Amino acid sequence: MTLIPLDAPVPAALADELAKRVYFVSDRITDFTLIRSGDTVTAVDVTTQDAATADLDALTRKLHLVVANDVLSQRQVRPKVVWRSAEGGPVRDVFPELLARGVAAELGEGQIALGEPVLSLMDHLDAEIRALVLEEFDAHEFRYPTLMSAPALRRTGYFDSFPQLLMLVSRLHGDVDTYRAFRDTLTQGDGGGEDAALAAALSEHTGTVDHVLPPTMCFHTYHQYADGPPPGPNTVVTSRGKSFRYESRYRRSLERLWDFTIREIVFLGTPGFVLASRARLMERAYALTESLGLGGRCEVAGDPFFLHESAAVRAWSQRLLEMKYELRLPLDDERDVAVGSFNYHEQFFGTSFGIHDADQQPVFTGCAGFGLERLTYAFLCRHGVDPARWPAHVRKAVAR
Repeated sequence: MTLIPLDAPVPAALADELAKRVYFVSDRITDFTLIRSGDTVTAVDVTTQDAATADLDALTRKLHLVVANDVLSQRQVRPKVVWRSAEGGPVRDVFPELLARGVAAELGEGQIALGEPVLSLMDHLDAEIRALVLEEFDAHEFRYPTLMSAPALRRTGYFDSFPQLLMLVSRLHGDVDTYRAFRDTLTQGDGGGEDAALAAALSEHTGTVDHVLPPTMCFHTYHQYADGPPPGPNTVVTSRGKSFRYESRYRRSLERLWDFTIREIVFLGTPGFVLASRARLMERAYALTESLGLGGRCEVAGDPFFLHESAAVRAWSQRLLEMKYELRLPLDDERDVAVGSFNYHEQFFGTSFGIHDADQQPVFTGCAGFGLERLTYAFLCRHGVDPARWPAHVRKAVAR
């Protein structure tokens, strides 16, 4: 362990904001502990990949930069709760049971395979959300490709705001000599074993990154309507697909996956339409949550802006103007997880993607996303893995 004192103490209210960022300071950090004194954090004790301390100065500089830019500049506020439900009974983490039963399997960092009955349950929960969206908003539905072009993602501002979460798609340079050299590098190796040989070959012969793995589904919708008008003055689009975020060592069971599934709903139109639609969807989501016997809450939230010069200002503005809400459900007596978010973007995406109305003005947008693995996980933590214990209407639907 290497103790890194902080230039200035971090208030206890911001300790979680610091903890969310430590692993992103450097990929050399494999573990850490926040050192507290009274009601502040005064140091971070880090474990690194090697025992050498030659880079301690660089590690300290990076940590101090993140603390000063992303943490200490934030205002300390208690999250505003806009809805709460006491539905349901005891709740416990069932992930170990899913593994023991062979229903879940860990295939790599942030990658979980799921089997029955979890798959059918996840599909049913998605079908419930999809049905209410189609019924309530007469939404257009699309299935988008997994890959997204890098220039399209750049228009979202994601590169500037969340570089720590990016997952890129690379490929071998398109040349016969490259393909031959790649195979030769694999065959020759470097004495470090097959994995090391593969890593060396990929590092030497790739580099073209013209596509990315999308961090959320709504970006596809904005790209779809870029540089033109949406189908109508007020439009709703829904989709389901895979999204990807590099969670570093924050990965944990079904809470933080690098590869997860989202049901997305996007609103495009006038500000009155977007805000009213978001509010209506939130009310329908609360009702669905209670019908499933899931207690939880919805609160004002902010995004994890990272190393942006105005990260703290943007996070504070989100909370102050209530641009983002999160629906949070419990996993055990101490932990909960955001299973859904409801966002209002004003004209940001309308402007950045050139999506305009009949008067050539940028449209207003909002979106809601439901993480299907998280929602299913929260359901299982409340009702258990055995379908016989699930609410009757869910058990009946899944058994079809």
